[in-house]
Amino acid sequence: MTRVRNLRVRPDLLYVASGWSTLVTDVRGRITGTDPQGFFAWNTRVLSTERITVDGREPVPFSTANVQGHAQLSYAELGDGEQLPSRAAYLLTERFVGAGLRTRLTVVSYAAEPLRMAVEIRVGADFADTGEAEAGHRVQRGGVDASWDPATGELRLTYLRAGLDRAVAVRVRSDAPVRYADAAFTVEVTVPPRGSVRADVLVEPVFDGERLAAPPATFTEPDDPAATARARLTTELARLNSSNFDVTAAWRCAVEDLAVLPLGEPAGPTAPIAGLPIYQEIFGRDTMTASWQALLAGPTMLADSLRLIAEHVGRRCDPWRDEEPGKPLHEARRGPVSVLGLDPFTGYYGDWSTAPDFLVFLGQYLAWTGDLDTVRDLLPTARRALGWIERYGDLDGDGFLEYHRRSRAGLKNQGWKDSDTAIVDEHGQVVPNPIATSELQAYWYAALRHAAVVFTATGHPARGAALVARAHALRRRFHRAYWLPERGCYAMALGPDKRPVRSVNSNDGHLLTTGIVPTRVAPMVAARLLEPDMFSGWGVRTLSAAHPAYNPFSYHRGSVWPVEAGTIGLGLARYGCWEHLHRLAEGMFSAAALFAEHRLPEVLSGLPRDAAHPHPGVYPNSCSPQAWSASSVIALVQALLALRPAAPLRTIFVDPHLPEWLPDLRLEGVRVGGATVDLTVRRRRGGRTSISARGDRLAVVRRPTLQAMSTRRRRNGPA
Repeated sequence: MTRVRNLRVRPDLLYVASGWSTLVTDVRGRITGTDPQGFFAWNTRVLSTERITVDGREPVPFSTANVQGHAQLSYAELGDGEQLPSRAAYLLTERFVGAGLRTRLTVVSYAAEPLRMAVEIRVGADFADTGEAEAGHRVQRGGVDASWDPATGELRLTYLRAGLDRAVAVRVRSDAPVRYADAAFTVEVTVPPRGSVRADVLVEPVFDGERLAAPPATFTEPDDPAATARARLTTELARLNSSNFDVTAAWRCAVEDLAVLPLGEPAGPTAPIAGLPIYQEIFGRDTMTASWQALLAGPTMLADSLRLIAEHVGRRCDPWRDEEPGKPLHEARRGPVSVLGLDPFTGYYGDWSTAPDFLVFLGQYLAWTGDLDTVRDLLPTARRALGWIERYGDLDGDGFLEYHRRSRAGLKNQGWKDSDTAIVDEHGQVVPNPIATSELQAYWYAALRHAAVVFTATGHPARGAALVARAHALRRRFHRAYWLPERGCYAMALGPDKRPVRSVNSNDGHLLTTGIVPTRVAPMVAARLLEPDMFSGWGVRTLSAAHPAYNPFSYHRGSVWPVEAGTIGLGLARYGCWEHLHRLAEGMFSAAALFAEHRLPEVLSGLPRDAAHPHPGVYPNSCSPQAWSASSVIALVQALLALRPAAPLRTIFVDPHLPEWLPDLRLEGVRVGGATVDLTVRRRRGGRTSISARGDRLAVVRRPTLQAMSTRRRRNGPA
């Protein structure tokens, strides 16, 4: 197959971020006025154009790169560097993103004589919403007033739109003379021989009377909540090494991406955003899912994600926001479209998976940490989430969760696949609401089981026993209603008529992960996921390639999501389906190797891995980095180890199965409970593995999962 390396997901853009702020430039580091470029704060574009000229000419950077997660550096030539006697000079543009933006312009001379030049800076703001800039289409508009204050040397651009109090202040600070005239800043520069002169452009949003300060000019982390969270994660997240370079590089990129994505919210500073450049917001299920999949690298993100969601739980019935008491937040944005009430996303609750996810991940957090204090603190939220599911999750009382939409501007589909055309019947027609998708029932099953452990561990054993009984009943009920024996898989959903939606899709991988699938059919389900119409060679398609609605470049109708690979991988390991897991993991790590820095994008296309398609391509508007694409790498490694923590027992259970292409893994800094250990796993002849541990006192017990043992017995028959 043709060798492909270093693909970029958005080849025309560079972007860096911190907290609620993002800088999007072209690949040369410029803000040209082309969507979606600009500097965004609180999902609002406060710098839409920036034109820098030197003596009337625009220097074009010849080298631009991001530095850390929050900064960018570029170099541009200002003269003929080969001319003698030398008059070589260069413009260094350093950008630093915090609540505001600092751009440091430095003219460096290598000439023997002083150089005199005029540096001009013109800026503009249009106050577009992040979504508007991404789509290239405005749904809200207003004028922009420009006022200059010579006393402070500050230009203020104010958005003239009723219902919004948004402005941006721009200042230029330099030792050289600065003047403002004709809507432009001019810095009169005299650069000494072999010296330099610099000017700082400070862009500071002013929202609702609050001024968001520009950060200091430093490539090291500044002192703000988002930066503090990044620094903490950089120190805490576990490290991995292997003789397989692609696995090592994919892990390294994954933990680095997770370390630069925290939003810095007070309730949960290390909780990650969904992805860049467009999902800089609180995103309930994405934030928690990424943090759960990344537990092998460290539990801090999940603790903070659970706390963050606990701060944003529905308190009233509000149809516009699809809000109900006890229902956790789905998305929260701060952009103009939402603040003006043109959509409900300042606080939108339209998702059915976040409530059961909270319960599952709370149980997982307890298993990894044994942190009963945090679990007790979050127990009231667990009760509220349970209460919402019991009161609102199953309105028709058929024993299954079915979602519906009340908000006219909300999401039609409110399971994990939330695009409008994601749920289609076998004829390719969109299924109308209400819909009981299969993965929601699996999440509910897992939520009941994990909530049972949480309530029992916190002194409520009777409640725990009742939840276990309900989980067993749901498991039996689910298999009867959803199993399609002639297809060897489960129905995608039950439609409003309660008939199965017989579309073959990726949800079955989620079912394996939760354990809702009986062991007698699990191998059949796993095999169906890896059939050619479902497995592209890179990953599992969201919808079968044989389906009439299949589109490899769609969002949820045949694309491949790395986040699903992480979840499905854990499910395959649960049932001991090692051959299938090895194929899935190889596909994902090979896909990662195609992209710059081994960074998996948000969504791959569903094109087959063959000679005609040397790389899979991506969904056109994919984010990269994407938190739960990064976390999927960590989840796949956990799956290959079949690692299950039992922090209250100071024990790790493992059943490692490494494929030939992965002869060894060395993990440093794995945290379970209060212990930190390093794990080394090696593949021996015949495929057997050895495992050793060093560090704090912690038992490492080699034991298959119960489902894997049951599957093996069924496969081998009676002794």
